[in-house]
Amino acid sequence: MLTPIQYGFLVIAAVAAGLINALAGGGSLITFPTLMAVGIPPVMANVTNTVALCPGYLGATLAQKKDLHGQQKRIQLLLPSAVIGGIIGGILLLNSSDQVFDRLIPFLILLAAALLAFQDTLRSCLQRRQGDKKGNIPEIWAFLPIALASIYGGYFGAGLGVIELAILGLFLKDNLTRLNALKQLLSLVVNVAASWFFLFSNQVYWSAAIVVAIGSLIGGLLGGKLARIISPSYLRWTVVILSIITATVYFLR
Repeated sequence: MLTPIQYGFLVIAAVAAGLINALAGGGSLITFPTLMAVGIPPVMANVTNTVALCPGYLGATLAQKKDLHGQQKRIQLLLPSAVIGGIIGGILLLNSSDQVFDRLIPFLILLAAALLAFQDTLRSCLQRRQGDKKGNIPEIWAFLPIALASIYGGYFGAGLGVIELAILGLFLKDNLTRLNALKQLLSLVVNVAASWFFLFSNQVYWSAAIVVAIGSLIGGLLGGKLARIISPSYLRWTVVILSIITATVYFLR
C-alpha cells in the first residue's frame, strides 16, 4: 500500500506529464519512472501507466476530431493494425518477467528519449516530403509499419506518437495537422486495446492509476492554458535530459 507522500509524488509527476504531453509529448517518461520509484514492480508500473494515460489520449483525440473528417478510409485501414498491435504488445509485456523487463527499461527509455529529441528533425523531414509532388506510395503499405509501432506501444508506449507520425508522413500524403490528428486516434486505440487486455491481468495498481489519470488530465488542461507562455522545445529537452539521467541510473543499478 502506498503512503500519502508517495501518492503526492504521483500527483506531481502526473500533472507534469499531462502538461508536457499537451505542449511537447513524452509525459510517459515522467510517470513511468515515478511509478517504479514509489515501489511498484516494473511490469505492473508499465501496465498501470498505460491504463492511466488513456483519458489523456481520449481528450487529445476529441480536441482534434475535426481534423479526422475525410480520413474514414485511412481509419478503417489502420485501426485494425493498431488494435492487433496493441494487444500483441500487451501480451508480450504480461509474459515478460519483472527481471527481463527491468533489463530492457534503460534501453526503452533511451529509445523514447532519442525519438523525442529528434522530433523536430522528423517533423521537418515530413514537411519537406509533403512538398514533394512526385508519386504517392500506396496507403495500404502503412498497415504493417503501424502494426509494428503498435506492438511497441502496447509493450512500452513512450515515444509511440513520434514513431506513428513518422510512418504516416512517409506513406500518406496530407498536411501535418491532419496526420497528427490521425496519430492521436491511433495512439488512443493502441493504449485502449492494450489496457482492455490489461484489465483482466491483475497487474493494474488501481489507486495509482486513478491518481495518475486525474493528475494528467489536470496537467493537460494547464498545458493548454500555458501553451503560449512555455516553450515546448524547452520542456522537450528537459524531459530528454531527465530521461537520460533516469536511464543512466538504471544502468548503474
